[in-house]
Amino acid sequence: MPTDVKRIAVYGTESTGKTQLAEMLARCFGVPCVPEYAREFWDQQGVITLEDMLPIAREQWRREDEAVQRQAAESAAERRFVICDTDALTTMLWSDLLYGTCPEELRRVVERRCRNYALYLLLDADVPFAPDPARCFPDPADRAKAARVWRGALERRQLPFVDIRGTWAEREQAAIAAVEQVLARTV
Repeated sequence: MPTDVKRIAVYGTESTGKTQLAEMLARCFGVPCVPEYAREFWDQQGVITLEDMLPIAREQWRREDEAVQRQAAESAAERRFVICDTDALTTMLWSDLLYGTCPEELRRVVERRCRNYALYLLLDADVPFAPDPARCFPDPADRAKAARVWRGALERRQLPFVDIRGTWAEREQAAIAAVEQVLARTV
């Protein structure tokens, strides 16, 4: 698998604008955006069970790896990255939160795959909650707790991340600047 294509994960708990930001970054930089497969699965099935977590993760990984391979084959050196609208760590965190456990294979693969990202853009829960049947934590205290869980997962693993917060315009500016810094380090 190509290793010179960077992966940038748009990361954070629910209703923080990850999909909107991931799509904007992909358009801005002219790179692929790997959408969140769990959302697609939810929209098709209307429910996600513990037994679905590993197949969802596997499909997300397959799509991400496919985008990386395409980008390696098609792009110029300065555009050798993909934007990921979720990551393996998120799937594991949701499994633990929703079901109190996680398939062991998922946990093992997560510990390896989370190291593949050049950067995590950690979106704060400081924007209004957008109600949606797929969402679980509309209460501000629950959102803050979930945000701490997501942050803690990055910190414990010492993964590279940048905080993204504020208005939508401030979030976009901060995310673009963070991506540009990653690109500057690789040129």
